[in-house]
Amino acid sequence: MSADINKLEQIASQVRRDIVRMVHACQSGHPGGSLGCTDYFVALYFHAMKHDPSFNMNGVNEDLFFLSNGHISPVFYSTLARAGYFPASELSTFRKIDSRLQGHPTTHEHLPGIRIASGSLGQGLSVSIGAAQAKKLNKDNSLVYVLMGDGELQEGQVWEAALYAPHNKIDNLIAAVDYNGAQIDGSTEQVLSLGNLRAKWEAFGWDVLDVEKGNDMASVVQGLEEAKSRTGKGKPVVILLHTEMGNGVDYMMGSHKWHGVAPNDEQLELALNQLPRTIGDY
Repeated sequence: MSADINKLEQIASQVRRDIVRMVHACQSGHPGGSLGCTDYFVALYFHAMKHDPSFNMNGVNEDLFFLSNGHISPVFYSTLARAGYFPASELSTFRKIDSRLQGHPTTHEHLPGIRIASGSLGQGLSVSIGAAQAKKLNKDNSLVYVLMGDGELQEGQVWEAALYAPHNKIDNLIAAVDYNGAQIDGSTEQVLSLGNLRAKWEAFGWDVLDVEKGNDMASVVQGLEEAKSRTGKGKPVVILLHTEMGNGVDYMMGSHKWHGVAPNDEQLELALNQLPRTIGDY
């Protein structure tokens, strides 16, 4: 299926507007990583993934997605809403008391599209491997996707899971790393260097794919298609998705400052002036 890149870019612009408005409204949240991963989420939910917005928790015969770095919930919620899982108007309740749209996704709120609570970092890869194994056991040929942050790779559980998947030939799994080089306290290089990530994943037995332009929609779509073509060949696949924190809003780009800071009124207006309203604000 060919992708309509222009349509995907229009959706991505609206999702970015949603993100900055949601975080501004409650003066809390994580805009930087959300903006950086927008193109991936839109390409995944509006092109690459086979999924059903009517939502069944078991996800039989459909692709599954797990968000491991749950603090970028704004982009996840916006994408789910725009894909039809729940009304976009509900985005206005982000991080409010009794809202289903909590700061980190939770399952007890029964929000369509959410299959795991993801607050504590480092657990999503393990969960996705379990789901992928279950699909194999059930003769379900659908795929499992998971997104992790690069700072999250400093967690030990990630590497236990990374050893397990190739050993058990979990080849219906496509992991992605948001490779923006920034975390809450600074650059990943300064906080705890990740070294040569490609070499690490390859040494653990993964099929590694670099997407150098993680904020270029055509490149992200092509990368996801390439990753899908590599499944079913005895190895799990991991995409190193080179993104820029805060992408789309010039004053947020390239700085870890906006990892978890909300824009003020003036900053919101500056952001919205850079992000075209395409399919309607909530």
